Amino acid sequence: MPARPVFDPESFALVPSQGGLPPVPAERLSVTSLRERFRDAQQVNWVADRADETRLYAGTPRAAAVLIGLMDRPEGLTVLLTHRAAHLTDHAGQISFPGGRCDPEDHDVVDTALREAWEEVSLVRDRIEPLGVLPDYLTATAYAVSPVVALVHAPFDIQASAREVAEVFEVPLAFLMNPAHHQVRQMGEGADSRRFFAMPYPRQSGEGVHFIWGATAGMLRNLYRFLIA
Repeated sequence: MPARPVFDPESFALVPSQGGLPPVPAERLSVTSLRERFRDAQQVNWVADRADETRLYAGTPRAAAVLIGLMDRPEGLTVLLTHRAAHLTDHAGQISFPGGRCDPEDHDVVDTALREAWEEVSLVRDRIEPLGVLPDYLTATAYAVSPVVALVHAPFDIQASAREVAEVFEVPLAFLMNPAHHQVRQMGEGADSRRFFAMPYPRQSGEGVHFIWGATAGMLRNLYRFLIA
């Protein structure tokens, strides 16, 4: 069981939901439909739920990329997520996508995401089909994160890097693309307050939840906005 973050995001107050948003229809969550949506991405009229937290730090954010890996399972697409190891400098113990900062040797953000997926969970490149890149997500830890959405085709073998990853798990894409499972939480009050998305997912053991929150939940929310538009 991974160590909990320095503070407990589950302890922050729930912001009342405005409700009314529909789930992404099942037919839009097929492999064929996702390929078509990203192929025609420039024609999709949508607005991201941006979380520009540059007010919390000075300077230029560092470039990073993550892989939103859609695992092509017989029962339907799932999203690959990790619990980051407790000793890491950034986002220790939090739920994340495979990813990290861009290296000078990387050709582009897709190359970064694929490299990090190999380093963290041993996903080989020839099983990954990149679909597209969502708008950068600017984090409070001074990163401009490029979310690379990709299909991951069987056969694949997931092996977590003990140095970086405490746990690997998957969540059905349909669950995450249903706003009924999206929460908004608030930390602090007044001008210093900060709101963040959360998407608690029950553990298979039946004990507690995987508390998906912050930048990871925010990027999933933007994937929802893109697919529902």
